Amino acid sequence: MQENILNVTLLEPRQKHPTIFARFDALNEGESVTIHNDHDPKPLYYQLLGERGNTFSWEYLEQGPEWWKVRIGKNVAGALDETLGQIAAKDLRKAEVFKKYGLDFCCGGKKSVKEACLEKGLDVTKIEFELQQVEKTASGGRPLPYNEWGLDFLADYIMNTHHSYVKKYLPEIRQYAAKVAKVHGDAHPELITIQTLVETLNNELLGHLNKEEAILFPFIKRLVKIEPGQPAAFFPFGSIQNPISVMELEHETAGGILEKIRELANNYTLPADACASYSLLYRLLNEFENDLHIHVHLENNILFPKALALEKK
Repeated sequence: MQENILNVTLLEPRQKHPTIFARFDALNEGESVTIHNDHDPKPLYYQLLGERGNTFSWEYLEQGPEWWKVRIGKNVAGALDETLGQIAAKDLRKAEVFKKYGLDFCCGGKKSVKEACLEKGLDVTKIEFELQQVEKTASGGRPLPYNEWGLDFLADYIMNTHHSYVKKYLPEIRQYAAKVAKVHGDAHPELITIQTLVETLNNELLGHLNKEEAILFPFIKRLVKIEPGQPAAFFPFGSIQNPISVMELEHETAGGILEKIRELANNYTLPADACASYSLLYRLLNEFENDLHIHVHLENNILFPKALALEKK
């Protein structure tokens, strides 16, 4: 099949965008046109988005310095943009791009890339390009196939990996938060607030983990074991959606606490008078937040949606 190419440089300036729109409108669903230009056609992206809505895909094939080549595809009608959570569920390496730009793929993972970028005033073409590059340049082997695991195995993995991490490192974080607040709190009063928030986080998370381990995860495992034709499982709380909604709300609370801590800590930038304990506290908090992002992502974007789909069967 011959590639559909439009060399925009051969057109008069006033003809360029109308010609591109006409070529795009003539596409069948699933087809694409590749435009060649001598400068970045980013303004065209936003004009297409404004006038044609979420009906197209945009992929940079070449980005200067001489040529910019972009493949513009026409989406299949009814197909929705993948959400941040769905993208991360398919390839967790792409979550690094979201974290780089402060895009919440775990608690706020139900938004599309376009929606999330619009809210934050970010350049969506740049972020979509970086996501595409992950597929082309990612090294270090295949990421863990979380999305392919059975729900009982995934639940056990979350408990053995992420629940264990919280239980191991949260006491250590509390210890250093108290110590650093006591020594440096007069010069850096934000440390007093950080210690209070750490204590709140501890209370929130320990109760949260207990509910998952004692109630929600065992019922998810029961769902997995039900064979076709067997009676549906009886849940004292009604639909499994009810405890899931509570867990998701608690995820947002914990994520909000860590976001506030990061803000108070100036993105974990150490002051000149920081001691070794100060430095260790900030490192532990940063690592804890990163682990919690993966932890919540595995639940919100993979375990919970699949459990709900299984219940409906």
